[in-house]
Amino acid sequence: MSLITVRPEGLYCEAGNFYIDPWQGVETALITHAHADHARPNSQRYIATQLSTGILHKRLGQTIALEPVAYGTPIKLGQTWVSFHPAGHVLGSAQIRIEHKDTVWVISGDYKRCADPTCAPFEVVPCDVFITEATFGLPIYRWQSGADICRQIYDWWQSDLERPSLLFCYALGKAQRVLAELRQFCDRPVYVHGAIHSLTELYRDVGVDLVATLPVADQPRQYPFNGDLILAPPSGHRSNWMKRFRQPQTAFASGWMAVRGARRRRGYERGFVLSDHADWPGLIQTIHQTGAKTVYVTHGQSDVLARYLTEVCGLNAFPLKTLYEGEGDI
Repeated sequence: MSLITVRPEGLYCEAGNFYIDPWQGVETALITHAHADHARPNSQRYIATQLSTGILHKRLGQTIALEPVAYGTPIKLGQTWVSFHPAGHVLGSAQIRIEHKDTVWVISGDYKRCADPTCAPFEVVPCDVFITEATFGLPIYRWQSGADICRQIYDWWQSDLERPSLLFCYALGKAQRVLAELRQFCDRPVYVHGAIHSLTELYRDVGVDLVATLPVADQPRQYPFNGDLILAPPSGHRSNWMKRFRQPQTAFASGWMAVRGARRRRGYERGFVLSDHADWPGLIQTIHQTGAKTVYVTHGQSDVLARYLTEVCGLNAFPLKTLYEGEGDI
């Protein structure tokens, strides 16, 4: 690596004197998106997309020094030109393009190629060097459309209206994607955990069309929730919060549900394979479309994907060790 190096604080660009998604506080941090493993506190200056500002303020504090930029707008940082481009991961998510002299690098952040009504679709950005995530970088991971999976979620909910239906999903991105897709199938409100409610309102603030939601906490203690759908983060599973629901049916929406036995080991009755990361075909397609001859692979199955890109695709591909966590309870 040359333009981008790995330091104890994170990915660093010396020519521009900035970090990308650092895992420690730094002077200048460029943020791909607002998930907790990419947007961390204590930096002096943050630069991120306009659409992510509300979530970043919610998660990092209203007093952070945050400079919003529009997708595709170049900004000069040191000896580099930098721009943010849609990643299709969650609201405001971006790839970061860095141009220095006659070389272009792109840091993907987290991304997906499936359609998602809650965020701008992924944009292919041609480059010489591509740093890609590989959260689901194995051939077993192949996604159906979000609309198809959310139809399955709706049918599961409607299959048992005698008791509450608890769907566990990540509070930022996944929950809002489900709420947006459900608009095709129902017009009744969905109940949400407090962690999901606050983030969902930020999506509404920027015009994302979602099914109506009601906070669980606002309902009387004796309200039974029979026949209702409730969204909650995975941390709510088997918690004291869950005790207010009498004999609920439970499910988990995650890419990890593609792994045999994952649902049973985690203690859910049903699993829905819904991810906000690229699947194996999406990763391979994206890497080829960028035109990059050198690829660094991080954030998941980096060794497997790097070996495939080298041996099968003829690229210069290398695993890159970072502290990004992939799809988790964030």
